[in-house]
Formats: sequence, structure tokens, C-alpha cells
Amino acid sequence: MSEQQKSYIIGAARFEAESIAPGLYVVATPIGNLGDITIRALATLAAAEVILCEDTRTSGKLMERFAIRTKLSPYHEHNAQKVRPAIIERLKQGAAIALISDAGMPQVSDPGYRLVKEAAEQGIPVTACPGPSAVLTGLALSGLPTDRFTFAGFMPQKQGERKKLFAEFERLRSTLIFFESPHRIIETLQDMETALPGRAIAVTRELTKLHEEVLRGTAGEIATALSSRLSVKGEITLIVGPPGEEEAASDDIVNDAIAAALESMPASKAASDIARRFNLNRSDIYQRILSLKSPDGA
Repeated sequence: MSEQQKSYIIGAARFEAESIAPGLYVVATPIGNLGDITIRALATLAAAEVILCEDTRTSGKLMERFAIRTKLSPYHEHNAQKVRPAIIERLKQGAAIALISDAGMPQVSDPGYRLVKEAAEQGIPVTACPGPSAVLTGLALSGLPTDRFTFAGFMPQKQGERKKLFAEFERLRSTLIFFESPHRIIETLQDMETALPGRAIAVTRELTKLHEEVLRGTAGEIATALSSRLSVKGEITLIVGPPGEEEAASDDIVNDAIAAALESMPASKAASDIARRFNLNRSDIYQRILSLKSPDGA
């Protein structure tokens, strides 16, 4: 590769990229606005011998914008297992290889982590060039607590799996972050309103792009707002606030809930349901059910 090719352009200025040491470079790329790429990322991509990317067409637009001539090579979930051994061998021989994703930080919901894991196990140097992230950008715009958060990746497509996921996170005192499709966001919010009622929600759409939007409210309120539109488009990062501090429910409230539950389910299942809803001991609730069902109330 010539020195001329190891360069990049910002505006009208051309910069020569300094050589980089052998190893694997994990490079963050813009999630929308191409101006968000870092100077370090540009220099690394220009100096690398090859750039591993999910889609050469998508990454090609970024390279064209900054006049980077480094060869692009596909590395994605469909070919990763097949091509990874050759990549590792090339790294062991002293190559400097960059890894990028279509947008954001590689390894977040893509197969890059397996390459990094194997490179590290082989003693190959791994360097991260940090940058844009839809997870952190959405969190920063949400107005929800940032001191503790959990990224849970892409939301399950099936309703039953989503409900199981919501049940798993129901009492986790952490802000939750998901990726979701615009085609399912309304259905997901409706499910969330039932499973996690009253939570503060932020739907962030098209982050860093021209039509960036942040909708804040409860899941039900945002679902209603989106339902009034002809369509919902763009990539979505969904942020869910943690549960609030709950006051202990009174005996009357718990008893009323038990009575309602027993109308549609057996005692054992009702005990589990009530214990989960009110954060109480299941055995205690079951004994209360037996007491309420006995003729003398004893």
C-alpha cells in the first residue's frame, strides 16, 4: 500500500496516517451523522492493512466521505465462523487489522466479540478506538437515571418472549436499554404498559440524524402518540426507567388482589402471581389463601 493511500481527508485538508503497530483495532463508527467519527478512528482506518466490516456497501460510503482507500473485507454473522481462522492467522503474522460495524461500536449486537475473544486468547494485541454509541446517546437524551443501566440488546420479536423478558427485569432497579424495530415498537410499548405499568419511558429515534426525535412519557402514552402516525420509521433505541420506590401494600389491598386472582386461577398459581406483584413471600401468601378459603377463616 502506498503512502498516498494511507491518508484521509477532512473537508479540503488531506492528512497522512502514521503507521500503527500490529494487532486488532476495534473502531467505532458513526450511528448516523458522519461528522461524529473521531480523528483517531480515521487515522486508524487509513493506516490499517484491511478493514473488517458487516456490509462493504454501507462502510464504503463512510470511506468515500473521508477518501480512505483501505481494502474492505466482509465479516458478519453469516461468514464469521468460516473466515475467522484466516483473520487470526494474519494477525499472528503481524498484520494491523481494523474491525468496524455498520454503525456504533463493534461487538454490540454483532459477532465481533468472538474475534476479539479469540485474538486475546492468542496473545494478539487488541486496541479500542471509542466513539459513537446508540446505547449511550439514547441514555443521555432520555432524561432517565444514568447511575445504573442495563443494555439488553434487540427486543425479542415474539410477544411471549417479550413478556418473559419484562418479567425477568420487572424488579431490577436499573434503567433498561433495548434496540427495537419501528415495525414492532407500538406492539412492544403496549406489552410494556401491561407488564411494567407506570414506568417512565423514552423512545429515541434516528439518533444524530436529520429527523432525530425523543418521545418521553409512559409506554401507553407513547404508543398512543405513535399509533396516530401513518408510519413509524428509523432505528429506535428504547430506554425504560427503573421501578419506583414501592410502599408496602395493605392487607385489604392484598386480600382484594387474592380474591380477584382466585376467580381465574388455582390457589398455587394465584399465590405465585400475588407474591411477584407485591414482592411478598409466596409461602405466606399461599397460607393466607388457605385461611381465606377455610369456612371459619382460621
